[in-house]
Amino acid sequence: MQKNPKIAIIGAGASGCFAALQIYEELRGLCDIKIFEKSKEPLAKLKISGGGRCNVTHNLFDPELLSLRYPRGNKELRWAFESFGPNDTINWFKKRGVALKAEADGRIFPTTDSSETIIQCFLEELKLKKIPIHFEQGLVGIYANHTPNQDSNQKTGFRVLWEGGIEENFDIVVVATGSNRKVWSILEKLGHTIITPVPSLFTLTLENTDLMELTGLVIPNSEIKILPKGKPQKGPMLITHWGLSGPCALRLSAWEARTLFEADYKVDLSVNWIGGEKSQTIEEIYLNKKEKTPGDKLIPDPEWKLPVRFWDWILKESKIQPNKRYSDISKSEIRNLSLTLTQTKLRMVAKGVFKEEFVTAGGVSRKDIQFQTMESKQIPGLFFTGEVIDVDGITGGFNFQNAWTTATLAARGIRKTMVT
Repeated sequence: MQKNPKIAIIGAGASGCFAALQIYEELRGLCDIKIFEKSKEPLAKLKISGGGRCNVTHNLFDPELLSLRYPRGNKELRWAFESFGPNDTINWFKKRGVALKAEADGRIFPTTDSSETIIQCFLEELKLKKIPIHFEQGLVGIYANHTPNQDSNQKTGFRVLWEGGIEENFDIVVVATGSNRKVWSILEKLGHTIITPVPSLFTLTLENTDLMELTGLVIPNSEIKILPKGKPQKGPMLITHWGLSGPCALRLSAWEARTLFEADYKVDLSVNWIGGEKSQTIEEIYLNKKEKTPGDKLIPDPEWKLPVRFWDWILKESKIQPNKRYSDISKSEIRNLSLTLTQTKLRMVAKGVFKEEFVTAGGVSRKDIQFQTMESKQIPGLFFTGEVIDVDGITGGFNFQNAWTTATLAARGIRKTMVT
């Protein structure tokens, strides 16, 4: 093994700090690792994740099902999760005294409900292993000291240039900068293809509608799609004063990130408020009730769990007076009701913001990376982790799991390159 290789980790976010710790373990401390961060503090995204509670991962342990939570990168991560998945994440933190808990929706948080618990775990581990973080280090360029022949496995070294004219040589460089256009430009100059970045995971701003008067209501089993032929996304929907949020809307924003970008976020949407039930089925159910229990009051199916105020809105949209009995409702009103429940049409006019968190679809092309090791196919010794790559997941802890997994694969890949 090469003696004490010099390793630069560019980015002190989740994947960068985790990569540093995993590299140290893989190389048994026989290395010189430095982390460089352009801002004044580390792990900024970790701090705000999950409303300050830090959604570390998700309790979806099957690698195949887990990989399907990634609009981009699912094929590559399918194998990767066999190597390091949510169970491995849980055990890693457990060994360091951090207890985690799974909530009803599968999201996993520290039992303290504080992101500070996770941040301090990382900082203490870095301190214990004497891995420094150099702050306010803006990257200017990465330069391979020499270019190997295409058919050669010869390793290169790197000259890394920082703002202020500071430069340093390294044997290995790990890029863990997340969504950073300046860094992508630097990587492009090194010969990498950058998939044009567009926003992912955002709320949906709607054209003015009285639906938004129901701000704060959650419709637990919704389905939404872009008209005319978008792929439906399911989950709880949160009504806000500007439009739609919650897992259902955020999943649509992730899976349709490029479609929405190309449409300038102006599209027609269709919402099924009862989880994919067909309008014809609902119509038949209510016609049957009209025939068999005409004296009963018109109510929603209890299994739909629709808030009372929302049901009132559904009736108004269907042009049905409240408190009507089945005997008082016409067949055309029942048809209107079934269509409102299953095919409400809304107009999206802009992209909203999902709290202070953000995810980008785009980055270093997955075709440029050997996913078994996270090493560049073009430049040996250059590795990538986390969201700098064209990989992103839906909300629920999946983007952090991508960070932990790719960081671990990079660490193992670096160990392989060090073996002579």
